[in-house]
Amino acid sequence: MSEDSPTLVHLNGRTATTDDLATLAFAGHAHFTAMQVRGGRIRGLDLHLERLRSASVELFGRALPEDLVRSHLRTALLAHLRTALREGPADLSLTATVYSPVGEFTAADAQPALLVRTGPPSSGPGGPLALAATEHERFLPHVKHVGEVAKTHLLRRAVAEGYDDAAFLDREGRFSEATIWNLVFWDGDSVVWPEARILTGTTLGIVRRQLDRLGIGQRVAPVTPDGLPALAGAAVMNSWTPGVPVHRIGTTRLPAAPHFLELLHRAHEAEPPTAP
Repeated sequence: MSEDSPTLVHLNGRTATTDDLATLAFAGHAHFTAMQVRGGRIRGLDLHLERLRSASVELFGRALPEDLVRSHLRTALLAHLRTALREGPADLSLTATVYSPVGEFTAADAQPALLVRTGPPSSGPGGPLALAATEHERFLPHVKHVGEVAKTHLLRRAVAEGYDDAAFLDREGRFSEATIWNLVFWDGDSVVWPEARILTGTTLGIVRRQLDRLGIGQRVAPVTPDGLPALAGAAVMNSWTPGVPVHRIGTTRLPAAPHFLELLHRAHEAEPPTAP
């Protein structure tokens, strides 16, 4: 870890203590959003805030006020900047996790708590990636929740089998998403988003709305292993990056699609970053 990229943790707007963190060692009933901050600004901030709000209502029946969430994000960013001893705007990774302070395995009601962790910036792997095709459906797939042992287990299994990561197939045999990624495909003319129950990533949301503004064709359609040979490219995306090329899924090779990757990155760059 370099001296100018510290990892800091804040709880409800103050520096977290070891006692605070100890209660989270085995926490599984929580949700989060992850983002890359560049120049002190965040692309798709509205999508991150809406994700935190809707997931909190789903898991806890209530959500923290948006102005309070934004205040805690600003506190964490300023603390990171001061600790890094930097004069310019901060580039960093930020994860905001919402959980119940009353702990696990209880239906007791309480105001949710917000844990914000900042650390070094990341842009993800360069690729191209080979993905194992694995049958798996996440519980509450529309919520970015924690405690998902299956994702790491299936990643490790895929790597042991000679792949870089794993892509998931639902009970209908359709590709849905990958371990920590959204999947996206290219048919030669349009961007193809897989039709399945997925976590709609914030980067996915950014890219979709900017592709619309750029006039780029896109559609939602079922994508199955048998349909892969007809496609002209594939990629994965998450908060690190709007596109890492995928050259193989299972035993099926996919062509390189530099124009497709350029479109994804161009759409992401078109999103104006905002301050919390």
